[in-house]
Amino acid sequence: MQISTHLGPLELFQQADIIVKSIIVLLAVASIASWAVIVDKLLRFASLRRHAGNWSAALAGQRSLGRLANELRQHPQDPFARIYHAIADEWHASHHQHLQATPAGKDSLKERINRVAQIATSGEVEGLQKGLQVLATIGSVAPFVGLFGTVWGIMNAFQGIAASNNTSLAVVAPGIAEALFATALGLVAAIPAVIAYNRISGDLNHYAGRLATLAGLVEVQLSRQLESGEPLPELPEPASRADRGVALAAQGA
Repeated sequence: MQISTHLGPLELFQQADIIVKSIIVLLAVASIASWAVIVDKLLRFASLRRHAGNWSAALAGQRSLGRLANELRQHPQDPFARIYHAIADEWHASHHQHLQATPAGKDSLKERINRVAQIATSGEVEGLQKGLQVLATIGSVAPFVGLFGTVWGIMNAFQGIAASNNTSLAVVAPGIAEALFATALGLVAAIPAVIAYNRISGDLNHYAGRLATLAGLVEVQLSRQLESGEPLPELPEPASRADRGVALAAQGA
């Protein structure tokens, strides 16, 4: 083991053995991966919260579903846009089959719309959870990986002492510093991951509540218009279905 008077991170990495080097590289990659997830999720939820505020404003007042549908078409990848399209699909399918013609049919339609909204909301929330497992894994495992590197480095330090038969600090310090460097990297990877996991989990729970509220507002307005006796409320066909209809018409022409 070479004795270095300057114990910088690069020198510590260069003088480490292959096991400690592998651990350092692994922790560095884990830290980069966690920060990629953190930045992506924070930006994503900031955008989702802004859009949710727009959807809530669009749903304010009476007979606003048409305006909401037109706005959602501009953001087809938004989770609430997909939930709305699932509700709209069920609404139009039921009306095309005249399943709402009787009082029992109306009640059944309301129940189906509620179930469709719940299923679609659960699917969107599950999709937004992707990436949290990465943060949870790094936050819980990285300190132990760093600790393993520390133990291995200390073992190497003691082996160096035994080989040189010299217990001076100049001999021991590089190995100990190399070992503690692995622990420090483990903490550097784990601490932001744990903090971000808690923050993003809270944002996810809050946004899931917003989605449920928005879906409930749509259900209320659909129920109101269903009870009013209107055969078709101001609920345009989902963009995908409308686009298919235009394409078919063009092919027929």
